[in-house]
Amino acid sequence: METIVIRYGEIGLKGKNRMVFENALIRDVKERLAHLEDITLNRFHGRMYVNHNEYDYEEVTEILTNTFGIVSISPVVKCEVSMDAMFETAKVQIEELLKSNPKFTFKVECRRSNKGFHLTSPEISKHVGGYINQTFKDELSVDVHHPDIVINIEVREKVYIYVKSLPGLGGMPYKTSGKGMLLLSGGIDSPVAGFLMAKRGVQLEAVHFHSYPFTSDRAKEKVMDLARTLTKYIGEIRVHSVNLLEIQKAINEHCPSAEMTILSRRFMMAIAERIAKRRKYKCLITGENIAQVASQTMEGLTVTNARVKLPVFRPLIAYDKVDIIKVAKKINTYETSILPFEDCCTVFLPDKVVIKPELEKIEASESLLEVEDLIYRAIKEREVVILRHDD
Repeated sequence: METIVIRYGEIGLKGKNRMVFENALIRDVKERLAHLEDITLNRFHGRMYVNHNEYDYEEVTEILTNTFGIVSISPVVKCEVSMDAMFETAKVQIEELLKSNPKFTFKVECRRSNKGFHLTSPEISKHVGGYINQTFKDELSVDVHHPDIVINIEVREKVYIYVKSLPGLGGMPYKTSGKGMLLLSGGIDSPVAGFLMAKRGVQLEAVHFHSYPFTSDRAKEKVMDLARTLTKYIGEIRVHSVNLLEIQKAINEHCPSAEMTILSRRFMMAIAERIAKRRKYKCLITGENIAQVASQTMEGLTVTNARVKLPVFRPLIAYDKVDIIKVAKKINTYETSILPFEDCCTVFLPDKVVIKPELEKIEASESLLEVEDLIYRAIKEREVVILRHDD
């Protein structure tokens, strides 16, 4: 069996609630590794360890580095409880690092829970550090304040040594911060918004709006592909697919054309809120970004907010577009998002849109429509799918 040590960051600052978040992370990791055989997860002195078969290393590593709440992981090498074994094991790991990095600084940190061993933690650190410094005096130098790498040694029933560190996603364990309904489009922004909220521990479901047959099946499938990508990080997601075409036709027939975008957006918010309340979700999540498009002015956002009572979270509200794209590329949604398939916002799109809507005027236009009937039918006729990462 091989071992990987898991490190977490913000969880460790939770004081008396720390155990709650640690247990949530353990549950999440166990669920995500459940399909593999002979996996064990242990917690010991503020550390978590995953024991796995050697041939599962790549898959276990990928899963752990894509699990919210984990800051970094390290493969562990075990040896006997003796100074000679520690010297040799640390030496081999440094030799591996030198293959890709010919020069760096280091320090040694030790934690000795096995009090039967004759040296203390500082003494072990001093001896191993001295040995490594002497052995690799031309390549390495000691830096106890800002080292490039840290040789970690834990003395238990065996000695656990780890040097290499792989970055994780950080954040909070998934499902520890309530439930949010994501308005998921086929664009760049909304998948990133969902990812960022999930990173803070918010459990996600999604509502997608389309205008079939004015928009294609491939446009709907594009959104499902984005949702599938998110399952890499959250395990599974329920997607409610709502046809907005009847609502858009009614707006086009009875309301000023310049108000099509803002009125459609208010219907989307209202429908998403109804579904969220039925599913006992406590907020809406959107990918809106101030001043990015005409409907996302301060006035436009205020008017759409006025349509719902649930809080609306917009994690991208102040992001630059280049920063949103950077995250989208990191989480592998960008290439799907830029596929040239139309979405419902392009249907009945007027030449000119109102960019500073007034709530009274928008509500007056809305009063010309059978609002409740339109919302009821759209929700009743929606399609629901559950996507899982392991499907």
